[in-house]
Amino acid sequence: MFAVLAACSPGGSEQGKAKPVTLHLFTWSDYTEETVVRQFEERFGIKVVTDTFGSNEELLAKLQGGAAGYDVIVPSDYMVSILIKQKLLAELDQAKIPNLAHVYKHLKGLYYDPKNTYSVPYLWGTTGIGYNADLVSPPPDSWQVLWDKRYKGKISLLNDEREVFGMALRAAGESLNAAEPAKLASAKARLMAQKALVKTYTSENYDQLLVSGEVALAHGWSGTIMRAAAERPSIKYVVPKEGGTIWQDNLCVLKTSTHRDEAMMFINFLLEPQVAALITTKVKYASASEEARLLVPKEIAQNPSIYPPETVLSRLEWIKDVGEAIKAYDRAWTELKVK
Repeated sequence: MFAVLAACSPGGSEQGKAKPVTLHLFTWSDYTEETVVRQFEERFGIKVVTDTFGSNEELLAKLQGGAAGYDVIVPSDYMVSILIKQKLLAELDQAKIPNLAHVYKHLKGLYYDPKNTYSVPYLWGTTGIGYNADLVSPPPDSWQVLWDKRYKGKISLLNDEREVFGMALRAAGESLNAAEPAKLASAKARLMAQKALVKTYTSENYDQLLVSGEVALAHGWSGTIMRAAAERPSIKYVVPKEGGTIWQDNLCVLKTSTHRDEAMMFINFLLEPQVAALITTKVKYASASEEARLLVPKEIAQNPSIYPPETVLSRLEWIKDVGEAIKAYDRAWTELKVK
């Protein structure tokens, strides 16, 4: 069926010959397994062009700024709900995505898209601290280590306003979705005091900063830290005792896509268990495909930093759309970055 769809894709020339279809994927940095993309291109005769972003806010800004031509995007949970409200996503035809059946039941029907009308679960993980055990002692168990003056200039934070403020809020025992002005002001004050210790705010190369020893502590996402650990075994990952973020990235089709059938074909392909296993093996993030966990190497399937146990999951929180309070977050983030 899908091969027929590819052959009959829109955009025929005046002579009636179908033009080759190019799908444009907008995803996170270092989030693509190259052989998987080649397999899709060879099987379906559809070229995939990949562009990347470093945060959900960057993704949103690009789309709001009129960026055109993208077909498949990979937003996180709370951003899906924002994109739905802004009417930027196309409804999915689940009959064209049969591999959705392989997705863990507990990862479907989540708060941001209760019927998976607009999104398909893809990869998920946690946000915590990556650290070099050769340089950091004792092993950290709290966000407070990111305020430890012994590590001045050896700390990196994500270049992500919701994650950074979420970290500061959880460090103070608050919800990472706090919207009260006083709580945000307090979090900003703590982050301003911390800023002198921070080498950089980055979401895209902190794994290499850890590997090279340029930073000893990195606020980061689980899989990226695990990729660094594969290069340098002294690198470890911890979700602090105060709790952190659980997140899920999703596959969505933009309403402006002119290749919706091919986009859903691509989404279905990414959820094939063998394909999903290849992706998780490379990027070190947990796959939403239940069968994929059975196909990845044992050291990944049984790694609690990739597939965390309930004792860790119980202290994690989803980032959610905070509505109008996002304006206060935006202002506070801008003030933090410019001062």
